[in-house]
Formats: sequence, structure tokens, C-alpha cells
Amino acid sequence: MRRQNKIPLGTLAIILLALAAGAWIIFLWPSGSKSVVEDFYEYESEAEFGKSWDLLSSEMKLRFPNRAAYVQNRSHVFLQHMDVETFQYDVGRVKKVKNWSLDKDGRVHKTAFKIPVTQVFNSRFGVFTLEQDCYVVKEKGEWRLLWNYQFE
Repeated sequence: MRRQNKIPLGTLAIILLALAAGAWIIFLWPSGSKSVVEDFYEYESEAEFGKSWDLLSSEMKLRFPNRAAYVQNRSHVFLQHMDVETFQYDVGRVKKVKNWSLDKDGRVHKTAFKIPVTQVFNSRFGVFTLEQDCYVVKEKGEWRLLWNYQFE
């Protein structure tokens, strides 16, 4: 008589779920979406505004086409005008957003990732907090940052 080895149905279901979860993590989860936001604000906190400009999406670069002008404006607003030497920031949880655009006339991104950022500044005007949602999309295989310009 031949003996057949059978895997219990419950064990097989657990194995299949584990494989599906692993594939989702590897292929679908936006692993770099949060890190590009963290990199952006780390550069900003170190007054490396040129490096942070490099992480903006092409749509954002249409709004800030001149890298040197972006660096000068960010430096002026934060370092000179407000007399901020450093700031702390917190990057929140990633939330997937479908059919998002930066403004009412902008390109619609089938998938974007919304990531809230809180910055705390110590300035000549005292301590203040700035909260802003960042959006991240894939552009030519790289994660790039956008801000929301859908004014009401």
C-alpha cells in the first residue's frame, strides 16, 4: 500500500498567506516613499537646500525652475528672515491616495502617497510648528516629492 503525505488545509492556507504577504511587501509596498520625505527634510534641516531641490518632482520643479533661486528663497525665509538655525521634524504615516493631482489643472497621478510632516522651529519669533502634507510619486523609477496646491 502506498502512503500519501497530505498537508493539512489550514497549514496550506497559512503558507499561501505568508507568501502573498511577502510578495506584497517586496513588490507593492512603497518602501522608498517615506525615505525620500525623510531625506528631503534632513537636507532642509541641514540647510542643504540644493540637495532637497533635487528630490522634488518635475511638476514641483516647474514651480521652482531655478535651483539657485529655490536655495536662496528657502535660505532667506528660514535662516535669515526668521533667524532659524535648526529645526526638528517628524514624518508621519504613509497613506495611499488614488487619482491625486498637485493642483486643479495638474497631472493626475493614479497612485500617490500622502505623508504628513511636522516641523518645529526655534526662531527669533519663538517656537512655532508647521504642519504640511507631502505627496510622493514614482517618476522615472525614483520617488519624488510634491506639495498640495489645491487652494480652496
